[in-house]
Amino acid sequence: MTPSNIISVQFEEVGKQYFFDASRFPDLEVGDPVVVETSRGLQLATIAQVKLKEEDLELSSFKSVERPATPKDLLQRKANSIKEKEIKEQIRDFLNKNNMSAIKVISAEYSLDEKRLFILINSESSVNFSIKRLHQDIQKLIKGVHLEIRQIGPRDAAKLIRGMGACGLETRCCSKFLTEFSSISIRMAKTQDISLTPSEITGMCGRLRCCLMYEYDQYVEAIKTLPKRRKKVMTPMGEGRVVQILPLRQSVIVDVPNVGPRQFTKEALDRAEKIQKGESVPALPVEEPESEVVVSRPEDQEVSRESRTSSKRRRGK
Repeated sequence: MTPSNIISVQFEEVGKQYFFDASRFPDLEVGDPVVVETSRGLQLATIAQVKLKEEDLELSSFKSVERPATPKDLLQRKANSIKEKEIKEQIRDFLNKNNMSAIKVISAEYSLDEKRLFILINSESSVNFSIKRLHQDIQKLIKGVHLEIRQIGPRDAAKLIRGMGACGLETRCCSKFLTEFSSISIRMAKTQDISLTPSEITGMCGRLRCCLMYEYDQYVEAIKTLPKRRKKVMTPMGEGRVVQILPLRQSVIVDVPNVGPRQFTKEALDRAEKIQKGESVPALPVEEPESEVVVSRPEDQEVSRESRTSSKRRRGK
């Protein structure tokens, strides 16, 4: 019995991974191109992982790899990419001439055998059009191929278009390393005390930035141990009210009457609370005063010719 060899492949450089059975080709390695059968027909993919364990995956069945890609397959893919650029320009010209320039053609992709053409489009939610009618119009332009049109959201469109991120990175996170999109909410910005100004939390796609989730879990865990905002707490300077939380520092800023806002660590607040309750607390370590270090400046070492002459005269007298 041939041992199973489950592999994962990617159809894009930074894209979702799909799993196939490559038991017939045990010598395949990471980075090798392969031909697989998908809902879009035969496609060229790149191996991302090999020899995966079936029990670690949530799938129960896997399609088989058709074959390792041959030089002919690679040349066919390059030829298809040239035709795809021409098709995109042809469809864009058609949309512009028919006052449908609000519909953007994001990508056009042929199957490896050129039997299918898969087109991705994007448009604003305010634009009303019939995708069925659009399909019929484009099918008249492109004959002899099975046409499929799919409308995608702004995040998927931004990932395919690529370009600079709103933060200034040369490549957007979605095009650089994010293989899947997670749900982002305004709560994530509020939890991290980030300004809710649209330009501060909105990406180039017009949606909330994906990076709002990077440190969200750490903030949630850190906040659990700190007092909530507007809560009264006891500090070494007296009782005050929390006005700001600094989760990653494990500190809060407390507005103390007659003193003003001051920053205190969680340990300092716990100690002050124990002292108020009359509990015994260990004495704070005595900090030794830093010894005064005299540093001579270069200008102190400079002596003018006049000062040298006067000093010699004094010594002579």
